[in-house]
Amino acid sequence: MSLNYIKNFYEGCLRPPTVIGQFHTLFFGSVRMFFLGVLGFAVYGNEALHFSCDPDRRELNLFCYNQFRPITPQVFWALQLVTVLVPGAWFHLYAACKSIDQEEILERPIYTVFYIISVLLRIILEIIAFWLQSHIFGFQVHPVYVCDASSLEKAFNVTKCMVPEHFEKTIFLSAMYTFTVITILLCIAEIFEILCRRIGFLNN
Repeated sequence: MSLNYIKNFYEGCLRPPTVIGQFHTLFFGSVRMFFLGVLGFAVYGNEALHFSCDPDRRELNLFCYNQFRPITPQVFWALQLVTVLVPGAWFHLYAACKSIDQEEILERPIYTVFYIISVLLRIILEIIAFWLQSHIFGFQVHPVYVCDASSLEKAFNVTKCMVPEHFEKTIFLSAMYTFTVITILLCIAEIFEILCRRIGFLNN
């Protein structure tokens, strides 16, 4: 029986009951993860090594880089992807344990309500991630970062640091914002699809 649960859970995650949900899975799984895994490493992989301040000293560079990046973008976006996956994963795990077919989800009101709740949770988590991203990283990466190093040394209070490949990082940052907005729109469209199909079931 456990193998059946795993099989049902796997099929539910890969083949949601809605057309837009299936497209969301494709978009989420392929485009977004490829963008983060491949291009994200290329853009941000060696950022800490090339981040330099004036004067160029290792301890000062590390201190200011930690101030510039309280969390690395790759880690933040990886946490975002995992967190957004959790509501859908919990629902499909529940459906697998109850042996619910994907076709039944939109036919039975209680399952439909649970599925809509999981989609709404995805929307909320994406909005929170969007707000956190704007709060932590902003919308543009500037070529010069002004670091407050007064707690490190009393010789100077403020030092300027050069941010490597700032233009590439701005483009990548904009792309990640765009992916978040697209995902939110897909989730909203999926809810409308569910409601329209429920109306069709009721009319039949």
